[in-house]
Amino acid sequence: MKESNLNDVYGNAILDYLKGENSIITTYSSVAGKDELPVEHLFRSFEKMPEIEKIALNMAKGKILDLGCGAGSHSLHLQEKKFQVKSIDISEGAISACRERGLKNADVLNLWALKSQKFDTIFSLMNGAGICGSLEMLPAFMAHLKSLLHADGQVLIDSSDIIYMFEDEEGEIELPDPNRYYGEITFDLHYKDQKSGSFPWLYIDFYNLKHYAEASGFICELIHRGDHYDYLARLSLDS
Repeated sequence: MKESNLNDVYGNAILDYLKGENSIITTYSSVAGKDELPVEHLFRSFEKMPEIEKIALNMAKGKILDLGCGAGSHSLHLQEKKFQVKSIDISEGAISACRERGLKNADVLNLWALKSQKFDTIFSLMNGAGICGSLEMLPAFMAHLKSLLHADGQVLIDSSDIIYMFEDEEGEIELPDPNRYYGEITFDLHYKDQKSGSFPWLYIDFYNLKHYAEASGFICELIHRGDHYDYLARLSLDS
């Protein structure tokens, strides 16, 4: 996968929020068009997190890896609970914010460059399956996660089934490209006069996630379904 820091639009907005600005990232996606992400959302406390994230964090065990840690809210909660947490993100600004907020082990690092380490729990939250970008990359993504897990380890990952976005008023599904998986989309982030440029993201339904996970030697369990087509899954090694 090509490594990009997205021109660090994400990190710059996070750092500005830390300085007291009411930062808002404008998002453009290939399926939903224009939307807004208040950066305040990335700084929420455990009590204000969605139920899926609370459930996932309460399942933590052992040495932990937090993928795409952003502003570090998940990692900070786990650190407060005395877990050993390694937090990684490709955004330099985000990691600077994490360190300023008190995270002890936060690094600017692409997942694919992380090697020769083992963890008991890997978190990939906030539609964390999207990090691999496409269905084509899922086998490599699964294989890499396996290489980072202890034998009795677990991956806690969430995503959303966005098929509902292609329903018409009669409930019929009309896909723009029947030859392409509907959950493969592109994003572009704007903040002030900064633009990230287009990058791929994957929203995957649970049944496809389960198929690819089991083909890679994982056991895939559905842990929780949210109120808006989202879900939390647990991957563990098939011994």
